[in-house]
Amino acid sequence: MKYKVLYAEDELTLAQIISDGLGQSGYEVVLATDGRQALEMFQKTPPDICVLDVMMPLKDGYTLAEDIRKLDTGVPIIFLSAKSLPEDVIKGFKSGGNDYLRKPFNMGELLIRMESLLSRFGAKQQDTGSVYTFGGCKLDPVSQELVTSVTRYTLSYKEAALLELLLQNKNTLVPRQVPLLKIWGDDTYYNARSMDVFMSHLRKMLKNEPGVQLMSIRGAGYKLIV
Repeated sequence: MKYKVLYAEDELTLAQIISDGLGQSGYEVVLATDGRQALEMFQKTPPDICVLDVMMPLKDGYTLAEDIRKLDTGVPIIFLSAKSLPEDVIKGFKSGGNDYLRKPFNMGELLIRMESLLSRFGAKQQDTGSVYTFGGCKLDPVSQELVTSVTRYTLSYKEAALLELLLQNKNTLVPRQVPLLKIWGDDTYYNARSMDVFMSHLRKMLKNEPGVQLMSIRGAGYKLIV
């Protein structure tokens, strides 16, 4: 399974080197060169993990992490920074980071830290080979690929897991608590908001499919009608 990483770095040479290294290691890289652009990309295509430089124009990494945490409390965040004083590291964790890697760093160390966070925070590979066909669409949970009658999408881990759960229970109401506990790990208010964002993305992808309707039942849950 290919994980999607949001990588925010304003130093273009370093950004290219790290992006290439991540790509060669099997990651799908979404690169942003400032904090504001990174937040926009996060909202547009939610990643499985974030790797954020601290010192960036328009919005620094700490502020960016705080904004991301308002949308998703579970996505792993790693800071990269030449700022290595204890108070800098503490600020990183207080702003929502899960790890802090000091520059210069070894690419292998970054990869190990990313793998560790992904294994701890729920981005696990699917153990099923099932491909779901519904309406005029097809979902492959392993490759995280959704093909509609209009286009082809590469989903994040949570998008793929959420859609697969709905397909496993198609035409049936899925209570909100089920995906929150199964995919996000708990049913906190912030995770519920995050799930609503992911559901909105899926609804937009499927909106032009006449044989598919993704319904939100207020206060109850979701239903995928096919």
